[in-house]
Amino acid sequence: MRPTTLRLGTLVAATALAAAGAAAEAPADNASYSPWQGQDYPNQVFWGDTHLHTSVSLDANLFGARDLGPEHAYRFARGETVTATNGMQARINRPLDFLVVSDHAEYLGIMPLIRAGEPAILENETARNWREVLTAGDAIGFGRMMLDIGASYAAGSPLVTLPDSLPSPWEENNRIADEANTPGIFTAFVGFEWSSMPDGNNLHRVVVLRDGADRANQVTPFSAFDSDDPEALWRYLADYEDSTGGQALAIPHNSNLSGGLMFAPSTSSGAAMSADYARERMRWEPLIEVTQIKGDSEAHPLLSPTDEFADYGTWDQFNIDMSDPQQDSMQRYQYARPALQLGLQLEQRIGVNPFQFGMIGSSDSHTALAAVEEDNYWGKMVTHEPSPDRASKLWGIPEAEMNSAMQLASGYAAVWAMENTREALFDAMRRREVYATTGPRMRVRFFGGWEYTADDLAGPHPALRGYQKGVPMGGELPSPAAAGKAPVFMLSALKEPDGANLDRIQVVKGWVDRWGEPREKIYDVVWAGQRRRNEAGKLEAVGDTVDLARASYANTIGDAELATVWTDPDFDPSQPAVYYARVLEIPTPRWTLHDQVRLDANIPPGTELVHQERAYTSPIWYRPAP
Repeated sequence: MRPTTLRLGTLVAATALAAAGAAAEAPADNASYSPWQGQDYPNQVFWGDTHLHTSVSLDANLFGARDLGPEHAYRFARGETVTATNGMQARINRPLDFLVVSDHAEYLGIMPLIRAGEPAILENETARNWREVLTAGDAIGFGRMMLDIGASYAAGSPLVTLPDSLPSPWEENNRIADEANTPGIFTAFVGFEWSSMPDGNNLHRVVVLRDGADRANQVTPFSAFDSDDPEALWRYLADYEDSTGGQALAIPHNSNLSGGLMFAPSTSSGAAMSADYARERMRWEPLIEVTQIKGDSEAHPLLSPTDEFADYGTWDQFNIDMSDPQQDSMQRYQYARPALQLGLQLEQRIGVNPFQFGMIGSSDSHTALAAVEEDNYWGKMVTHEPSPDRASKLWGIPEAEMNSAMQLASGYAAVWAMENTREALFDAMRRREVYATTGPRMRVRFFGGWEYTADDLAGPHPALRGYQKGVPMGGELPSPAAAGKAPVFMLSALKEPDGANLDRIQVVKGWVDRWGEPREKIYDVVWAGQRRRNEAGKLEAVGDTVDLARASYANTIGDAELATVWTDPDFDPSQPAVYYARVLEIPTPRWTLHDQVRLDANIPPGTELVHQERAYTSPIWYRPAP
């Protein structure tokens, strides 16, 4: 028999696992009739994008986003209509709850000043040359300009800097963020991107501050020209907190394009990883961005050959600047799932797990538009905004033969918190109570403990039981009350209100075996319909209702909600382990199919037109008692 599936209309509260109501036990002294007095817990999920670029970023500006700045980004995220660079009117389906405008620290705000002909900056000969190239539309000159900019990263020295006599673009960004920030309604975080790229390998981090302009203006953004070493970034963050009293964190992204460096078992200098290094990494980098436009970094099919869903949005041909082809040996150090397993190995060796991270998604859009809906996708850059030929445009160097149809319309960050404020959302990120989706706003809960039962899930307030009897996503399992117990997980997912039904929920387990080797196993723990596993132990596919001629689908398969209580059947109390949930939707059209139908677009042969969107929760960890 398959696990129990809770259906919409029967136990809605059990699957949402978050709605406030009235049914907790009253205080013993009967001081208040209200059962919720003193029963605070994260009961709302908030949606946002922690990685968005505007005209203030050098690359976004150079590739066409000249007029859409941070103020436009916030307006779009809040649900207002803005005019995109291609002249079309753009609006998101439903407003986001928060946004981080993360313009690159390198050359921050330089390009708008050059385009505007600011006399102070045109005293620099390179700036004058760049302006001539841009004004003339000189394609060859533009190519040379981009090569020079790339060389400046390698040399560690900018070609153009901001004169002291000019206002700070950083402070202007922070002013706009403070104006857009409306506690309880919309959160505008102050942030920037540190764009370290040694030898063309991606080590980028988005820096997010808990604070407003009053503290942020006391520093300047840390750039790759200051250092391309993550440890130097961590020292900057520590200095920021010490000097301002504020708080900060960093979010690595596009580990899939890091040339095997992002999750390597050594420091960026190649030294053996120490416990101190591991502590610093875990302290400053509690999250990773696991899915975005430039590919999905959850798992790689080479490392997970029995996982039929591992090959999703795979970009594994080159590193981020396409200077080096990737090797198979790199993949183990570029994806979240093997990194979680490696973290368990390293903890056994050095006593600290450096890869104890939560997972979020975000866009990395360079259009100022945080738009990742498949039927409302505005591309990576202005050159990839809706047009009949955008899917066939080449990405990067011609030798890569990568067309833009490979881009994902992904993703968003989901945060469980009690209110929509900078403080509450940041604190939730710090404790890793977050999850990633490739775009759909499905509502997902994942709790781990030792005593959950079906009654906890079926009761009126399962989320409260989840916190009372265990830990949420991002947490560490406490020691079991009795020997011989296996961990129990309470999971639920509710589909996006106007989105696709759900196919299944899986638990992905990683552990270290008795010989110290990493292992993984994927469990289908609850699914839609009356399907059964085949002879190979695989669950039958959910089906496919996509109408290719109309770029539509029908929710006649799948379920609106899924929930279950699941116990690890293979638990060994002597082996450290990590668990996270993956939620899959039924098949739906990709943006490429929408382009084909709506724009009569030229879609390259072999392009994927249908996919299964998904969510990844932050993990829950188990470690044996010492």
